[in-house]
Amino acid sequence: MSKPIKRHQALQPVSREHHLGLLLSWKIREGLRLEVSLERIKTYTDWFWINHLQPHFEFEEAHIFPLLDSEDKLIKRALREHRRLKRLFSASNKVAINLSLIEEELVAHIRFEERILFKEIEQRASEEQLNLIEKAHSKNIVEEWEDEFWIKVG
Repeated sequence: MSKPIKRHQALQPVSREHHLGLLLSWKIREGLRLEVSLERIKTYTDWFWINHLQPHFEFEEAHIFPLLDSEDKLIKRALREHRRLKRLFSASNKVAINLSLIEEELVAHIRFEERILFKEIEQRASEEQLNLIEKAHSKNIVEEWEDEFWIKVG
């Protein structure tokens, strides 16, 4: 197991949001393993997309990605993955396949951002630029979801 990444203070709130994304992937995996109805899982992922992931992507694209050149291969990859995930979350057909793809691709995307993209941004951005990220980040209140389909009862 790799040791935790020591993230710059300005990026820590975004990294905490990444942790929520990893939890989403785990919840999808557990829901599928427990054979929970796809409708219940999709209802949750739709809610998570609207309330957490979509605003998170918008924040990254507005405040973090511009710290590197728009032609940078890492930024291009991150934007491509955002578009792909948005399509998967928005799709209303092939729910089982799309949930599996979301679960896998979201983990890979978060790992890429945490291990490669953010590391590069921390090396290239000035302290002032990083502090602007921290100031721009709003502290989202996480609402609880009542249907905890990922927990096996009995």
